[in-house]
Amino acid sequence: MNGANMDDLVDLLGRWASGRGPLYLLLAARLRALIDDGVLAQDTLLPPDRTLARRLAVGRGTVVAAYELLQQEGRVTRRQGSGTRVAPMELPATRTADGVATNPLLQHILHPPDGVRLLTCAAPDGPPAELLEAYQEAARRMASVRDLGYHPAGRAELREQLAAYYRGRGLPTTASEILVTTGAQQALTLLTGLLVSPGDTVLTESPTYPGALEVFRHAAAVVRPISLAGPAGPGEAASGADLARERPALVYAVPTASNPAGSVMAAGDRRRLARLAAEHDVPLVDDEVCAELCFSGETPPPVASYATGEQVITIGSMSKLVWGGLRIGWIRASAPLISRLARLRAVHDLGGEALSQLAATALLRRLEEIRPERVRALREGHDHLCALLREHLPSWSFEPALGGQTLWVRIPRGDVDSFSQVALRHGVAVPPGRAFDPLGGHADHMRLHFLFGREELSAAVRDLAAAWHAYDGTRRAASRHALIV
Repeated sequence: MNGANMDDLVDLLGRWASGRGPLYLLLAARLRALIDDGVLAQDTLLPPDRTLARRLAVGRGTVVAAYELLQQEGRVTRRQGSGTRVAPMELPATRTADGVATNPLLQHILHPPDGVRLLTCAAPDGPPAELLEAYQEAARRMASVRDLGYHPAGRAELREQLAAYYRGRGLPTTASEILVTTGAQQALTLLTGLLVSPGDTVLTESPTYPGALEVFRHAAAVVRPISLAGPAGPGEAASGADLARERPALVYAVPTASNPAGSVMAAGDRRRLARLAAEHDVPLVDDEVCAELCFSGETPPPVASYATGEQVITIGSMSKLVWGGLRIGWIRASAPLISRLARLRAVHDLGGEALSQLAATALLRRLEEIRPERVRALREGHDHLCALLREHLPSWSFEPALGGQTLWVRIPRGDVDSFSQVALRHGVAVPPGRAFDPLGGHADHMRLHFLFGREELSAAVRDLAAAWHAYDGTRRAASRHALIV
């Protein structure tokens, strides 16, 4: 395509600078929307840094920073001599009716490719028998419900059952400290909407859950990586000096059965994080979505167990333990914060669906019955995948997981963005590692789940091995992210 016409582009940008926060984030947000909408088509040449800066009456650094942020996200490519171009997109972008861009990592859910094994979406395939039984019990209980059905903080029965769940794990909790959400993704969105303003800094691990990164980016936050682990982690662990320097609005961590690596943070690191959050009065979000999936069979205490203040916030959901279609998540936090979140939630949907909440209440009572079988199946799938990779792809490297549903795998040459295109032609979709990095790094990594049955997982790895044999390792223009949840 030809380059973007300057006058047309300025018109499309509109009142891009009228929001709050650094100009480069506002400019990047508007360009991101135009790209995701398809208004700026792939391969469109964007104006040079200085030219666009002069036309927008901003410093060149504003345009450079906006372009570089979009490059990290995979939305543009920048090369000396050929300029800045809109990157190719594997799948059509979509936007919601209110103008908010959908998560580009969800495209394989929105537009699933035919005949492709998806090693991208890590969630149980199909509802278990226990869920059907829980809905039957919930349907019987619905006969005695006598209220309007609007509960922005969640139904009282489920809030009390979740509070009992945390008390059983050694964390004193009352129902007033629980907010029920439509999955953990809504929990993250509500917390970010309340605690993060445009231009604020959010600190995360790297790699980390990409759905959280997208929530933070859509809030126009500056997302920076930080090591939260101790000596066994990739570098020095976060310190008080780091928090004092960065002054983050939020710290996000997945310490238990982490996504994507399946690691488990040591108790000493959990204690240190809780202490740092209290000392610097920084909200720390402990994402426990996969916490019940530790292969040891033991669930470590949540970070909030080590906290002396109210800075540590815990989120969880039923999606990985039971089924993704059971859209039940929650937030455990101080009662005043829960009250504020409930008011915010009421603006959006007045509260969650009642029957699912009653079913989730029944499932939580059967947790000790459900979890062992789920963990056993995951551990078997994990061991099978590890054995397959060692046999068919011995040059790939990985650390066995301690829990969760995924392995974090490194290839010895090239990058996964280009390899993923070869893998698709061999019938397998894999998620490139840079989607898990706030700065777009880890290009030589991918996340592989082990949720398929033995035969299908074996076939998927054989197809990956055939794709790897065909791949020459040449770096190509980065494509857009594949689905990762």
